[in-house]
Amino acid sequence: MKKLILLSGLLLIFDSFKAQKMYSVDYANQADVKVYVVKYENQADLKVYKVKYENQAGNNDGKWYFTQYANQAKKKIYFVDYENQADLKIYFVSYENQAGWRNNSKKALLY
Repeated sequence: MKKLILLSGLLLIFDSFKAQKMYSVDYANQADVKVYVVKYENQADLKVYKVKYENQAGNNDGKWYFTQYANQAKKKIYFVDYENQADLKIYFVSYENQAGWRNNSKKALLY
């Protein structure tokens, strides 16, 4: 019984490390979160850095890895055309150390 509890706890921990694996869907109704890309960093809720490899994906810290298939992702996102349609506003940064939350109240959207 203790092994079962330990195993389930470990699975939950490892599952949370996948929080930043994203898949971009084609339709809004398929998405977990609707995202709008803003023009300026100070308008964003989250500054995002796109990593090259899956193992670099962060734990809800703005380091995103875009998967090839929807079932590999933790969250499915849809990029909307207008800011007022979005659940989350993001800004893509050029360097990994710039990634992070600007508006912590929106953090729960990606858990």
